[in-house]
Amino acid sequence: MRGQRRQHDTAHIASTIQNALGEVSALEAWRFALGWSRAQTVAQIAALYLTDGLRPPGLSEPMLCRWEHDEAERPGPEYTAMLCRAYGARPEQLGLALALAPHANASFGRAVIRYGRPEMTAYPRGSWEGMEPMTTAAGLPAVRESLHLTLLADPQGGVGTAELVEAAVEHYALNYSKHPPQILFDEVRQVRQLLTPALHAAPGDSYGTDIQRQVGWLSALLGNLAFHLDDLTGARTHLSAAAAWGERTGDVRLAAWAWGAHSMVARGTGRYDLALAHAERGAHLAPAGLARAQLHAWALLPALARLQRAEDADQALCTALAELEADPSGTAPGRFGFDEPELALHQAEAHLALGRHQQARARAEVSAASCPDGTGGWTAATLVLAQAEAVDAPQDATQRALHVLAHVPAARLRSTARTRLNDLARVLPAGPGAELTEQLRGLPTAIDHHGHALRTEVGP
Repeated sequence: MRGQRRQHDTAHIASTIQNALGEVSALEAWRFALGWSRAQTVAQIAALYLTDGLRPPGLSEPMLCRWEHDEAERPGPEYTAMLCRAYGARPEQLGLALALAPHANASFGRAVIRYGRPEMTAYPRGSWEGMEPMTTAAGLPAVRESLHLTLLADPQGGVGTAELVEAAVEHYALNYSKHPPQILFDEVRQVRQLLTPALHAAPGDSYGTDIQRQVGWLSALLGNLAFHLDDLTGARTHLSAAAAWGERTGDVRLAAWAWGAHSMVARGTGRYDLALAHAERGAHLAPAGLARAQLHAWALLPALARLQRAEDADQALCTALAELEADPSGTAPGRFGFDEPELALHQAEAHLALGRHQQARARAEVSAASCPDGTGGWTAATLVLAQAEAVDAPQDATQRALHVLAHVPAARLRSTARTRLNDLARVLPAGPGAELTEQLRGLPTAIDHHGHALRTEVGP
């Protein structure tokens, strides 16, 4: 009752402040009602993260100031939940009701906080405490060993082999972000190599075709991993193999995805016309629904945005949204899947390429808040957000980049993250960017001059 009374009093004071000062937003009025400075609010939110056992994010006073004064600047679902907890308010009282996902419950507690935590809905409250995620050492080699044992028992690759390879591909795709690229690359390559004898001996029935198809998906994974290791020629080779196996086995989803990845690689080298050609080929092959939505958002949208074809880029996005809405299966997880955080990331990058910095910020924040902390998706979205902030808020942009470098081991930094960091350092003013530039100079290369990839200690 005492807490409810205090909340009621604070709400009354905040309402009085807003009525007296029309230019004060609801979010700012609640802070005034509590008698807090922006620095105190930032400190309170950092304390909440620490209480939850999480590393505090890069929230700053300028970010809070923009949320209070700029209607186009809204915190994402995660920050909204934390502001509600810090202020003891409901989202609508802070003018932030739309920032929370529709499924968020009235407690505004940990159910919407995914900053490095498992989904709370997947476990009874408290049951996940102390749980250890599967480690690279315990997981990846065990999958390979199971496949090896199966092939020893059935060298020609029967139904059991086909099913096991499919399960292995799914395992690698779903756990793609949990492992450093080099470690996962080595495992996927060894598994594909184990299947070479089975490819020669595979019968001409559906089981043989299934094994060939899964070899194609393994090649697609290798292509994506090579790209994230900055081995662009290797990426193109593996992706070409994936597209070929997709066409040979009639797996149009595989072929479409491989051409979408080809488009991504071409963008990485600045060959935007080629990227568009690959994207169009993939979109033409992609089956309706989720696959077509992914090709339009992941391949067509960024290629068109880089070519400054704004209207065509907007149309590609509209097509992606329409395909998603029409697909009854909804979104799918994993490297080959497509979901809302990935869509928001591609939107943010397209807006950034087209000079729409406010829209880029909003979509990047949504993507970052929806990804577990430290994963590739979170890193990408955080750095795109920093790029969007570089001109108007260079201090915030710098802090975000430094937070990524402090939080993500060098061996887990994909080539795309390194490119975004270097691009950011080039556009930041000399003052804010000096520390970032210095840290980037000391960052070890992904692949050294001996051809050895950067590795990290075994971990989750």
